[in-house]
Amino acid sequence: QVQLVESGGGLVQAGGSLRLSCAASGRTFSSYVMGWFRQAPGKEREFVAAINWSGGSTSYADSVQGRFTISRDKAKNTVYLQMNSLKPEDTAVYYCAAKSGRWVNEYAYWGQGTQVTVSS
Repeated sequence: QVQLVESGGGLVQAGGSLRLSCAASGRTFSSYVMGWFRQAPGKEREFVAAINWSGGSTSYADSVQGRFTISRDKAKNTVYLQMNSLKPEDTAVYYCAAKSGRWVNEYAYWGQGTQVTVSS
């Protein structure tokens, strides 16, 4: 069974940085796509970034392009989200997710989430 465990959230001032981690276990992820999503209070969950586990190709939401960087460490089975130049509107619960291939529409596996709060 796939398990995803996020860590690294916290409180930071606007303009600061945080790095989120997602430890993945339960299978080989060679064909998987790993993603980060976020959900702010009263809003729908939204896509933030994704990475192809094997080739490393990435994609980003327009709102975080140039500020956030997604990466993965194959040896540690861990995905990271480096967040720089944080803004108050980045405040949300951030979720790690996984799907079995880039041709798959839905992410089947989700972590429990980690809170990120950006103060102005």
